Amino acid sequence: MKKRAVSLLLLSFGLYLGDAFQSSTSRVRLAPSSSPGLYFYANVGRSPRNPRTSVVVSRRPIHQNNHARSFNGCGKVDWVTSRASSLGALLKRGLQRHSSSKRVSSALCAADIPASLNSIEQDDTNNDDKLFESFGKGIIRDYKARLPLFWSDIADGLNVQCLAATLFLFFACLSPAVGFGALYGVATNGAIGTVEMVGSTAMCGVIFALTAAQPCTIIGSTGPVLSFVVCLAQLAKSMNLPFLPLYAWTGLWTSLILFVSSVTSASNLVKYLTRFTDEIFSTLISVIFVVEAMSGVLKSFSGPLTTALLTVVCAATTYTVATILKNVRKSTFFNKTIRTAVSNFAPTIAVAVASFIAWWTRSKYGALATLPSLAMPSTFSTTTGRPWLIPIFDLPMWACWAASIPALMATVLLFLDQNITVRLVNNPRWKMTKGRRENNYVDGMHADMLVISLLTAVQSILGIPWLVAATVRSLSHVGALSEFNSKGDVVGTKEQRVTGVAIHSLIGMSILLDKPRQLLTQIPLPVLLGLFMYLGTATLPGNEMWERFLDLFRDKKIAPKQRWSEVVPRNVSRNFTLIQLLCLGAMFYVKESPAGVLFPVLIALLAPLRFGLEKTGFIRKEYIEILDED
Repeated sequence: MKKRAVSLLLLSFGLYLGDAFQSSTSRVRLAPSSSPGLYFYANVGRSPRNPRTSVVVSRRPIHQNNHARSFNGCGKVDWVTSRASSLGALLKRGLQRHSSSKRVSSALCAADIPASLNSIEQDDTNNDDKLFESFGKGIIRDYKARLPLFWSDIADGLNVQCLAATLFLFFACLSPAVGFGALYGVATNGAIGTVEMVGSTAMCGVIFALTAAQPCTIIGSTGPVLSFVVCLAQLAKSMNLPFLPLYAWTGLWTSLILFVSSVTSASNLVKYLTRFTDEIFSTLISVIFVVEAMSGVLKSFSGPLTTALLTVVCAATTYTVATILKNVRKSTFFNKTIRTAVSNFAPTIAVAVASFIAWWTRSKYGALATLPSLAMPSTFSTTTGRPWLIPIFDLPMWACWAASIPALMATVLLFLDQNITVRLVNNPRWKMTKGRRENNYVDGMHADMLVISLLTAVQSILGIPWLVAATVRSLSHVGALSEFNSKGDVVGTKEQRVTGVAIHSLIGMSILLDKPRQLLTQIPLPVLLGLFMYLGTATLPGNEMWERFLDLFRDKKIAPKQRWSEVVPRNVSRNFTLIQLLCLGAMFYVKESPAGVLFPVLIALLAPLRFGLEKTGFIRKEYIEILDED
């Protein structure tokens, strides 16, 4: 009786699915959402035992590798094969065909079948093969997968680890905002300054955290965007055009193009990007952070020697304390709870320790030990006192249309900067699952691009800086939210929206409220330089380009084995790494040169270069596929 009831339940469910899914799909997983039970997998044309349609019945989830060549880790699995054209008929015929099998029957009857199987995930392989989709299809798919988890995103952010990440990223996001704001003020003659930058970071950061399909991404200003705005300001000056209206029209055209790219799912183009591009771009941003921090420290030697030495001490203290405490997680000291807490709060503790050293030396030695501090705006108003809304029609009509030309370059820059960073955040090594298809890099990109396009329009009209996904800050955010096992390997990430909202809300409070603003002005600038250095180096572990760079100087006899060490000749690995380093150097040079506006073009050329290495035979295909494997 029990056996018949189970069979009838499966048969009814199969017939229901047969009506719902008339067309074959590459893989459908039907997984119970609550109590443990059986996991059913249907695989069309990919069974390791049979090229026909197959069903796997397992007591635990089955994980596929990147190329879906086999099913792994499934323990005792019963295969049911059939020539059925739909999943419902497949289950029906499979049960009929194997009803006499004691092994299948016993497995079905012994399992704890849940009352409802309400978690259904379907790989949309047809859409994955398309570069462009019908209007809004990618956006709808992204939000359909993510919005049902909105309240889970709130609940999952209410814990100590997220508090630690919030405090760390508050300083990590505020410092660049203030620094970039000062640079914007110089480049635009005060038209856009620190208040505009910090205000844009706070307002748009909160909106993005609440509406994005990948809320672990942190948006902010970046060096390439600043370089473009500098070029735009110079263009306006040379043509005797008002800068802010030109900036607004350029941003509006950019917003329109980004909007079109989001509704047509143009972010699918990142499928042509590989680890080759990801590693170069990520390393470049890390290098920029480290170089800027070192430059700030070296500039202090142009003043009194005591100030310079104290600057070195404070910066080195922040960096060293943060690095050491972060690695406490891997040590054997204390218990796991204490190790995890110390590691999570490592950057915040480092800032507090270095700030205390600066305060103690200042109180003991007075003016001789005074360090420059974080410069915060005294009031919340535009830098020059101008109105917040830009008079966009002060620009001649021909210039309004001509602004579409620089907008094309801005679009390439924002599009690539946004999508490459989200691609790095979506990397499977972070073990994210919410709203994600397995090993899929583009999930969430279309919806996020829609949000960025709308924010760009608002920023342009208000005359505040354009923001885009910030690589180092985003990866630092994900790293701070990651959960590790005893070996130090990532086993999961706290995917939530609370930290993003909290970080940018605190930044907003720092310019709106007097007390927080006064407190932040007490933080010495060298302390934040040390934090910059930590941000730049903390994202390098796990970057295989960095590991191969270190291999150039290691003794191969005692060096730790990497995944490519035994299968790729050392000279091939060295040549591949040297090419990446040349690309890195070229991009850094162009970014710092007057031709910095061409920086996005170099990013776009990385993908063709990688395929050129393969097509020309400079690096054999079997080797480059291993070195460049995602």
